[in-house]
Amino acid sequence: MDLNQIHNVYFVGIGGIGMSALARYFKFIGKNVAGYDKTPTHLTDELKAEGIAIHFEDKVELIGLPFLNKENTLVVVTPAVPKNHLQWNYFLNNGFVVKKRAEVLGIITKDTYCFAVAGTHGKTTTSSILGHVLYEAGLDVTAFLGGIVENYNSNLIGSGKTITVVEADEFDRSFLHLHPNIACITSMDADHLDIYGDAASIEASFREFADKVEDKKHLFVANGLPLEGVTVGVNEGEFAAVNIRIEDGWYVFDVKTPYETVKDIKFGLPGHHNLTNALLAFAMAKTYGVSSEDIMRGLASFKGVRRRFSYQIKKQDFVYIDDYAHHPTEINAVYQAVSELYPDKKVLAIFQPHLFSRTRDFAEGFAKSLSAFENIVLLDIYPARELPIEGITSKWLLEKIENPNKKLVAKSDLIPLLKMSDADVIVTIGAGDIGEMVPEIKKVLDEKN
Repeated sequence: MDLNQIHNVYFVGIGGIGMSALARYFKFIGKNVAGYDKTPTHLTDELKAEGIAIHFEDKVELIGLPFLNKENTLVVVTPAVPKNHLQWNYFLNNGFVVKKRAEVLGIITKDTYCFAVAGTHGKTTTSSILGHVLYEAGLDVTAFLGGIVENYNSNLIGSGKTITVVEADEFDRSFLHLHPNIACITSMDADHLDIYGDAASIEASFREFADKVEDKKHLFVANGLPLEGVTVGVNEGEFAAVNIRIEDGWYVFDVKTPYETVKDIKFGLPGHHNLTNALLAFAMAKTYGVSSEDIMRGLASFKGVRRRFSYQIKKQDFVYIDDYAHHPTEINAVYQAVSELYPDKKVLAIFQPHLFSRTRDFAEGFAKSLSAFENIVLLDIYPARELPIEGITSKWLLEKIENPNKKLVAKSDLIPLLKMSDADVIVTIGAGDIGEMVPEIKKVLDEKN
């Protein structure tokens, strides 16, 4: 497929974080871009402000005339769209070129030098750090990201033609469409069991992805993963963060590499998981040939990713943090960072579970990770692409949490509860529409404090 022959790109599910990065890319290179999504969000508002036409009703007549020319139109579809979707079926039944997001990423990046970041957690942060480091070092790069990077207020960095940075998404085995020259794997926890069935199938899929990198000196793996590659980790590994300390809220550390030690690197994102993410980006950039000085400058100036341990309020006596964590391992990472930074503060964590199947599959893990917090509030499960599963509810999950300071709250009752709270640190956690509530929560807490 030749993208030069394509004039129009239509997105079914344009509001998704990965889809919107592609929409921005195609708009940037001069294509005519439009799309559909189920509901308006902050992200669709931003895309509309950038001149992309978006509508929220599944009607064929809303597609728009230019996009009905199948000779020069590409249709990009998200896996979250239901099989009976009218617009999707119209395109399929009328001979249009219809591709999944991952296939399109594969096509765009095939003729570039491709950095791919895989893993069940840490993909977005690691690829964002890497994209920022390469861009700040003056390289001709485009980074397609699964989150909004605070430095750019976008999920797209740069407009380079020769180097790409992509998140290699294991959902739906999407990452097997990519052609990586350098890659890393951050983690391989069980997730997406609705797609894979079991942990062994997920591991097999990651091994297949790892095999796409021919030179194993160009494959970087977080310490402890059962894969052949260059190991990276906190205090151990071929690339290791050592002599770690916290100074004025920053991590300061040295990196021991196979050939030198780079001293006094500053990095602002809290939590040991973020140190590993920074280290993976360091190792990949260094191996490509970026100087240690340029990497250090990039790490020090990286401001983070929206909804990844994202400070909404940071005052001496009150803090509000928002995080996208939706898996027990990620919740543990949030807890580790909060407890390291605020050991003597009263913490309230508010969690919205994401997907009925994930809540069922990891119920024991969720209960254990949430029990670590001093005070916990659960919201109802966010269904996303799923129908309810009998017996799987937030009330059921709440009963498994051992901490006595726990309660289930309707979303509509959350704001009144926060007005009454005496917590010093409040954390909202989850990948559902709790993210859309953050501005309102921030406003209420600002007024209160």
